[in-house]
Formats: sequence, structure tokens, C-alpha cells
Amino acid sequence: MVDQPAGDARGAAAQTLTAEFTRPFLAHASVAPSCAVARWDGGSVTVWCHSQGIFLLRAAIAAGLGLDAAQVTVHYVEGAGVYGQNGADDVAMDAVLLARAVPGRAVRVLWTREDEMCWSPLGSAMLARLSAGLDAGGRIVTWRQDVWSNGFMGRPTMGGDPRLLALTHLAGGRPMPPAPDLQPANWMGASRNAVPGYDIPGIQVTRHLLLDMPIRTSSLRSLGAHLNVFAIESFMDELAAAAGADPIGFRLAHLTDPRARRVLTEAANMAGWDTRGRRDGLGYGAGLARYSGVAGYCAAVAEVAADTDIRVRRLWLAVDVGRVINPDGVINQVEGGAVQSASWTLREQVRFDRDQITSAGWDSYPILRFTETPEVTVHIVDAPGEAEVGAGEVAQGPVAGAIGNAVADAVGVRVRDLPLTRERAARAIQES
Repeated sequence: MVDQPAGDARGAAAQTLTAEFTRPFLAHASVAPSCAVARWDGGSVTVWCHSQGIFLLRAAIAAGLGLDAAQVTVHYVEGAGVYGQNGADDVAMDAVLLARAVPGRAVRVLWTREDEMCWSPLGSAMLARLSAGLDAGGRIVTWRQDVWSNGFMGRPTMGGDPRLLALTHLAGGRPMPPAPDLQPANWMGASRNAVPGYDIPGIQVTRHLLLDMPIRTSSLRSLGAHLNVFAIESFMDELAAAAGADPIGFRLAHLTDPRARRVLTEAANMAGWDTRGRRDGLGYGAGLARYSGVAGYCAAVAEVAADTDIRVRRLWLAVDVGRVINPDGVINQVEGGAVQSASWTLREQVRFDRDQITSAGWDSYPILRFTETPEVTVHIVDAPGEAEVGAGEVAQGPVAGAIGNAVADAVGVRVRDLPLTRERAARAIQES
């Protein structure tokens, strides 16, 4: 995907570090399950649902039933949260098929909690394998990152298939093909944010798209950026430790982008990084990324308490999203993304056996509770003259990296597999 020759840098590496990082399949786990209403009138059908892509859904319904697109109308209505693709498209197709049997009558379909958790598309499990070389002065001179994942582009009609669940269960229906991931780029799919934003002379990044799809996958907020940034920022702390450097100073030494430097410095200052001190069971960590490599900048610092459990106490975030039109909107997006990332990073994991998904409810798929929500402070860094670039998903990766580094700081060992549970931390301590 990316191959930036290192010149003579490979020969200058005094030591090489390697590490692997993983995340499990993640559910959308919308607070309310998906719902849709459909009505057939003559040769046309009208649908009301909360799909994130109503035009893609219209095309998929038409293609799946052999209709002209003009015969299908889809209206967006507010419903359960959709940050990617949950069950909203599939429940719409369910409603359409039932409405076809009773023309002229509106049919409402509401999935159960179990339907939502077991049948909605999931965010793909991922593995990132990293290797980097440090020269004698403690500077990174080579970087290789390999990323394995199923596709993140499983929305209706992507890849030329309707991709609606009910169609695969109709008589004569065929299995749904694996989700595509489009061409690899730093802003697309599993490879989103796989290219580190640091000044490194030798970078090689490769995406490995897995076509064997035991579980259906599609878009989930931030796509591959959550795992990729977690891996990169965790590895940056490991490299800093090998170089005997402070994690913030080590990052700044590898950054020339002034906007990245500003948000990192601001987040560190907000957290009192240089005066944080040491307390047993309390750790601090930082994370940084420019979302998709072309959008908003976000730096995060996490404070984590690790004793009988792992808890994020505070998060400090500094963001540069270019020209800001609605400051409250930016702060709301960043706060929400930070809390969601904390939930993914500490709690969430889809469980399954050979036959089915077994994490069918909140007891088996826990999300962060209100009582566990950290104190989140967001500062918008002014960026005069810069274009607006959006703030919706800038926090997911940096917060995961910051939490991972804070956990390592608190317990003294690195946990590289998400979620960062008490059991995994205890196992890492025993094996160290």
C-alpha cells in the first residue's frame, strides 16, 4: 500500500523492535434496536427507516426485487444510532417483504435486542504487526506495518450486490459475498490511519484483505483507524522506552507538522504531563493522529487507575479541525467519540461459537456504563485560514492509544490485545 524507501537507513538501525496488536469484532450495539415501516401501493413501495445510506438502500431494494429504482422511495427518519451500518438496512428489507404480502397496508418491523446483536453487520476484527528500527541516537529509521482484516465496505450495493440479509434467505437466494474494502489508502477501510504521521525515512505499510468471512462485517465508526492508531501509538511508547525518552518528547522529535505538534503539546499541557508525578496503580498515556491522514488532528492524554479493575478516570483532548463553525458541535462529537473509544478499548468484544454469535445482550456484550464514564475535557486549537475538515471520528484512535499507554504505565506491562481487561492485564503481569 505504501512503500517509502529508507535509503541507507536500514543499515543504520542499531536495534529493531516488533509487536502485534489485535482487536476483536465489535458490535454497533445501538441503544435501541433497528426499526422500519414499509407500504406497497400498486407497483411501488415506500420505506421509512434510519438507514445511514437511503439512496444505497433504495438501489439495493430495487435490485433485490427486480424493480426500477423509481418504484422505490426511502424516507429517512430518526431512529437508533447508526455510525456506519447497523441493522437499519436489513430491517427495512424485512418490512418491504412483509408489506408486499399485504398491499396498501403499512407494516412496521422492530428487531429484538437479540436480533440486533446477532444479525447486524459488525466492525471487523483486526491484527496489526509492526516492526521498527532505532538508530544509535534513538531515532526511528525504519517502519513496517502489516494489517489483516475483513472488509469494511459491506453496505448495500457495494461490490455490485444488494447485500441485504433477508434476500439471502429467500428461495433461490445466494450467500452474501465477503465485504469489499476498495483500494487501499490511508483514508480507506482497514488501512485507515495505517500510515504513521511521523517523520520516518523508511515506511512500508501493507494491507492484507481477508476474504474468508465467518462473521458479516461492514462499516463501523472510524473503520480501521481505531486499531491502527492504537497499534501505532502503543508502539511509539515502546520505542520511546527503548530509546530512553519521554513519550511526548519522543513524538515531538519525530514531528515537523506544526499542527500535529500544537495539539500534542496542548493536550500534554492540559494534563499537566511534566508535573504528573508517580502513584501506584495510576498511569498516564498519550495518543496522536490526524484522522485519515488528511482530516482533523487529535491528541489525547488518559489517566487510568488500575487496581482491582482498569478504569479511565480522565481524558484530555486537543483537536484542530480547521475552521470551526459550531464549537459546541465539535466538542460534542469529540466527547462522544472519546467515550465510545473508551468503551471499545476497555469492554467490548463480540463472542461467538461455531454456529452463532453468543453475545446477544448487554450481559454478554457490556458497554461502558454512565458510572464508568471518565471526565472528558476538550480544547479546540485555533487554526486560522485552514479549511473545515469535520470532527466526527477524530478521537477514536488517539483515545485508544492513550488508554493503552496509560494502562502500561499503571501496571508496568504492555497489553496489546483489545479489550484491555483486568484478566488480560493480570495475565501480562504473570507472564512478565
